[in-house]
Amino acid sequence: MQLKPFLLDAWLNQFEHDIEFNLAASTGPTWTINDILALADDETRHRFLNHHLVYSRPAGADSLREAIAEMQSVPVESVQIVTGASEALVALMWLAAEPGANVIIPLPGFTTFSALPESLGLETRFYRVRRENGFRIDPDEIKRLVDSKTKLILVNSPHNPTGATIGDAEMEALHDFTAKRGIQLISDEVYHPIYHGRQTKSAARLQHATVIADLSKAFSIAGVRTGWMIEHDAKRLQQYWTARAYFSICNTTTGEILSEIAIRKRDVVLGKTQEAATRNLKLLERFMADHRDVLGWIPPEGGMTAFPWLVSGESDRRFCQAATKHGILLAPGDCFDVPSHFRLGFAAAGDNFSKALDRFGAFVKSWSAKMVTA
Repeated sequence: MQLKPFLLDAWLNQFEHDIEFNLAASTGPTWTINDILALADDETRHRFLNHHLVYSRPAGADSLREAIAEMQSVPVESVQIVTGASEALVALMWLAAEPGANVIIPLPGFTTFSALPESLGLETRFYRVRRENGFRIDPDEIKRLVDSKTKLILVNSPHNPTGATIGDAEMEALHDFTAKRGIQLISDEVYHPIYHGRQTKSAARLQHATVIADLSKAFSIAGVRTGWMIEHDAKRLQQYWTARAYFSICNTTTGEILSEIAIRKRDVVLGKTQEAATRNLKLLERFMADHRDVLGWIPPEGGMTAFPWLVSGESDRRFCQAATKHGILLAPGDCFDVPSHFRLGFAAAGDNFSKALDRFGAFVKSWSAKMVTA
């Protein structure tokens, strides 16, 4: 088994600790433990400070699962806790790995989507989230890739890195299509419910869909490493439980309590992310209009990332490397197998985003001038 290099994390690890303005980040404003505990009542804070540091349960703490079930409007029995959405992807691809099988995933997409099935010997088929199509997630293109060996289809909405979304009716049609053929439909919803246009519902409402999500993106408390799966099929749930027992056993008890607080106070936590994303996206819209001679983009419909490109058509890695010299960190598009783009996160910088754009604007002007004289 061989895993291809994780280009995105290698890039971030190289720069993000020493950079002044991190616009490569795909999260929202940060929280401290004290911030989260301040949202809790006295009883919960006491429970957090005095709980025993022991193993939790492979399915997850009951009270955390109950909080997620209430949020997702599903029975608590349908909730499986995992260590971030990453562990969910490991379990799903592991279980799909049968001789001759294939999986269908988006391109561009998060590196894990393709690296895991490729390492397990699965045929990986890509549907394209294209600039020429307005970054639309096209269900018809997905359907055309299906054959009798297709084990699963993965849809990421809001999509990383483009911010594209799939509408409720389109998701329902794709759900019906996969259910009839016995294909597992997976909805990666780590950026739900952060939207900038049409609001879409969680696929947890669909009986034959599998939802994976976590607290790293929309909730922006990645340090707790809490994720979950919503699954209505009892046989699959048992498989996830077994896989989890082998992979990580359980989450940390401290992380589970903090996660439960954040979920029960989600109006506050998600509200902070939505407010920062909405405010900063408006700033980004003006910025992109001011620099449209150098940069092209399609405004995201959801999430906290955009996927611009250089109108010159050149590879963006050199552009991103040059930006680091000016204190700006962007994520090169080749980290997502689309080298003509770069990812720009607009929520993690919070109130500093305006200053970051000022610095970025100065860099873009200097880059443009250099290209003219080159």
